[in-house]
Amino acid sequence: MAAIALIGVEKVYPNGHVATRALDLEIADGELMVLVGPSGSGKSTALRLIAGLETPTAGRVLIGGDDVTAVPPQDRDLAMVFQSYALYPHRTVRQNLAFPLRMHGLRRPEIDARVTRVAASLGLAELLDRRPAQLSGGQRQRVALGRAAVREPRAFLFDEPLSNLDPALRVRTRAELALLHRQLAATMVYVTHDQEEAMTLGNRIAVMRDGLLQQVAPPLVLYRQPANVFVASFIGSPAMNLFRCDIAAHGAAARLACGAFTLPLESADSGLSSSRMIQGLTGAQAPAVAPISRNRAVLVGIRPQDVRIVAVDADDADATGAVAIIEPLGSELRVHVRVEGQTDAVVAVVPPDTPVTADARVGLRFARAALHLFDAHTEERIH
Repeated sequence: MAAIALIGVEKVYPNGHVATRALDLEIADGELMVLVGPSGSGKSTALRLIAGLETPTAGRVLIGGDDVTAVPPQDRDLAMVFQSYALYPHRTVRQNLAFPLRMHGLRRPEIDARVTRVAASLGLAELLDRRPAQLSGGQRQRVALGRAAVREPRAFLFDEPLSNLDPALRVRTRAELALLHRQLAATMVYVTHDQEEAMTLGNRIAVMRDGLLQQVAPPLVLYRQPANVFVASFIGSPAMNLFRCDIAAHGAAARLACGAFTLPLESADSGLSSSRMIQGLTGAQAPAVAPISRNRAVLVGIRPQDVRIVAVDADDADATGAVAIIEPLGSELRVHVRVEGQTDAVVAVVPPDTPVTADARVGLRFARAALHLFDAHTEERIH
């Protein structure tokens, strides 16, 4: 296995489209790095640059410390798994798994040993004599994973390999992929647009937007300490609630004036303690923050999971509003509340037995330590 590094990598196509901009990314030996972002963010281009399927306009690609920028794909010793299974329909599972080893000239005993070992690890041992047409979609995807694993390459590259599967099968195959990574201790780079998939799979996640790297961090740090509004909105489901507020003087202190409601600024500052805790737990550096000044426009963020529903006249209610939509999801309720002065409804994730009805007026309580502050103009994190 080997570490991978992208150093100042840019990719500009002949039509002028910039796919990646000054991309600097280091992937440790044995790490599972997930590249996540919306369509057109440059994540698949970055993967293809690593694979050698694209040539960078500028910058270098290193694998195991070797500069492979000009090395053709077949000489990089990488295994790539695509969205399509690309199995040979006329060959059995055993033959599909063995094919890349035969092409590399391995002897029959070594081929049989590797195929048997990989088939057992992926639950394919009973399927070795079947053809792809006799397999389910999940089984075919496991064969595609096995065909990559049997080669024992320097690193694995995955380009949205689970997007063709139904939701239940995606969850199961995702777990199998995570187990495969632990078994092989292999370097893996995984591309997806699904933030839930990214959060559950990655040792670290690289969030991309418009060809630019927004933040690289372990899942917990991305969730609790997003570097900017884009990361805050993209990571987490449902998306983070955001309010446009002003920092206003309030005697010797200051408050966040958010239209129809206000919040003490000291409560937002208390979230810094959770930042230090996360840094200690993960060993990761939280994003740098700027000092808070008064008379400044900010965006205040709060995760739906950190919003409580209380009585409309409760003393601890931070805001009030009318219930617009209730989404029962079995283990939880997602409640959308229209708050005066806010364009978007505030979403709260609450226990399923919470007494709430459509059109009722309710109070909302925001967890003080879970507030996030972003500059309203740059959208970068303040606290």
